[in-house]
Amino acid sequence: MKEFLDAASRAYYEGSPIMSDEEFDLLAEKHKYYSVGYSGGFDAPHIFPMYSLQKAFVGEKEPPELGEEAIVTPKLDGAAVSVVYLGGRLYQALTRGDGKQGNLITEKMEFLVPGQIDHMGLVQITGEVVAPKTIPNARNFASGSLNLKSVEEFSARDLRFIAYDMQGGQTEELEYWTDSLVQLVSWGFDTVLQSNWSEYPQDGLVFRVNSRSKYKEMGYTAHHPRGAYALKERPAGVITKLLDVVWQVGKSGVVSPVAILDPVVIGEATISRATLHNMKYITELDLEIGCFVEVIRSGDIIPRVVKRIEGDPECL
Repeated sequence: MKEFLDAASRAYYEGSPIMSDEEFDLLAEKHKYYSVGYSGGFDAPHIFPMYSLQKAFVGEKEPPELGEEAIVTPKLDGAAVSVVYLGGRLYQALTRGDGKQGNLITEKMEFLVPGQIDHMGLVQITGEVVAPKTIPNARNFASGSLNLKSVEEFSARDLRFIAYDMQGGQTEELEYWTDSLVQLVSWGFDTVLQSNWSEYPQDGLVFRVNSRSKYKEMGYTAHHPRGAYALKERPAGVITKLLDVVWQVGKSGVVSPVAILDPVVIGEATISRATLHNMKYITELDLEIGCFVEVIRSGDIIPRVVKRIEGDPECL
């Protein structure tokens, strides 16, 4: 399962995920899988590590205690990147990669961020490249755009960079995190504080300690800062019966299993088929013909089987 989740993590950060965030979270939690990003052949290290956020889910265990000064912002669902300025000029831009190293995308980010800022030291700005929700699979579109070989094609795409932090240089002297974002606005950046950004995909809310000194004092685990977390809501699932499994050939030629379901209504759609990814996924969920399963529509679009339900649901 670790190999499967490693592959899923790599696919996610390369912009072509093989499962939804909800499915990944369920399997990662069950198997205590805490890897951030994936290890691969990267171009360069980040000046400051890009940590992931610890997650809390509405209605489940209590989220971490941050105090009354926590600031709440939208959790944008795009592609995280770091942008570095040196001597006031854009020096380097990297994909998130494994959080320690990433791939160079400087030529592409020149179309989304200022070429110069009023800061002569070294500063790393982190944020999210996002695409409008009107674009199908907007998160994949944004992430996949960073992997394009053609800079010209990238420049023609409807993308935006929205910053959520900066580190280094004189910025460390600022008292509050919100001061950092105000500074970013003065340099010409969009930030998560300026709007609710409802026109872009989101997958929760971010709670963060505002005091920069307290945030630094709280420190980090091996994977997450202790001064911030993401609050997410698990999508409501619907229970139905697995009638059969068929195999289909995708556009790329990959053969994958598809669940044939007793038709069920989710939202305004009637669902009778759902992806099962591969045999490892079927085995992990212990699926068999005739069992009951929970189905969600990932992002209110793609039907997904997320777990097996034991017993007759009418008796539960």
